[in-house]
Amino acid sequence: MASKQPYTYSDTADEAVRATCDDASICKRFATSKGYWTDLYAQYFVRQVGERKAPEINRGYYGRVKGVNLLLDAFLEKTQCDCQVVNLGAGLDTTFWRLKDEKIMPKKFFEVDFPTIVARKIHHIKTKPPLSKPLIETHSTDSLLLDGHSLDSDRYCIISADLRDLPTLEDKLKKFQINPELPTLFLSECVLVYMTPEQSSKLVHWVADTFPTAMFINYEQVNMNDRFGHIMIENLQRRQCILAGVDLCQSLDSQKDRFLSAGWESVNALDMMTVYSMLPQGDVSRIERLEFLDERELLQQLLQHYCICWAVKDKLSLGLSQIGF
Repeated sequence: MASKQPYTYSDTADEAVRATCDDASICKRFATSKGYWTDLYAQYFVRQVGERKAPEINRGYYGRVKGVNLLLDAFLEKTQCDCQVVNLGAGLDTTFWRLKDEKIMPKKFFEVDFPTIVARKIHHIKTKPPLSKPLIETHSTDSLLLDGHSLDSDRYCIISADLRDLPTLEDKLKKFQINPELPTLFLSECVLVYMTPEQSSKLVHWVADTFPTAMFINYEQVNMNDRFGHIMIENLQRRQCILAGVDLCQSLDSQKDRFLSAGWESVNALDMMTVYSMLPQGDVSRIERLEFLDERELLQQLLQHYCICWAVKDKLSLGLSQIGF
């Protein structure tokens, strides 16, 4: 059984968390190269397709991407894109470019991550025209605000910040003109689990207090108290990656309680096996033909240990609580 390590701030632990950014990007790059979904921009952040990933990993990422996108796109539809999106721990995510191509961009798209990751992403954008051109096309003046650790345009902004340092996060978002009165969607994927329960609860509390009309989508581990969950924890610990917030990943109820106790009006949570079964089944059938899956039980185990939790506050009565699968 995995022993819980006491959580301490350490460069080693933070570096291990930063490395998960590369893991996710490499896995998404491989899955898109196999045709699981289309991402025209991942190639500019991860050049090599890399070594083969197991089919259950590819299907897991497919469910994650499609599930999160379904909720995000529904929010954009409900708000008629008169809104903001804040991607917390965004890594090398390409969502902004997808939304631009599909003509469903919010008023402004913010990304937040550690300074080293932000610096890398800005370097990719600066040096690769397919990434920079969409920013320039949506910007009204000749020059973008750009330095090593932040980039700001009319519609897209990258900020370097530690999510555990709320005053600095708030100051930087204000500096780059976030508008608390606009409907705002916060998105985090395998991010809160690396913060202590107290830290992540403070963060979701701050969002609820600051943004009267908001939605929060959180994708991360769940059902972590069984043997499979303990093996996941042990594997991450071997890489110095400590799941500081795993206590809130015990069940769908513990995931929901974090938001309910922080003042969110309605909260839903589904494990990814359920989400996978609720995605458009024509496309699911298509991707299941891409690679032979030897053991479906392994896919089920994997998907039962991840979930999507989404919470809403709806002062403007936009019908945000109707969003779901």
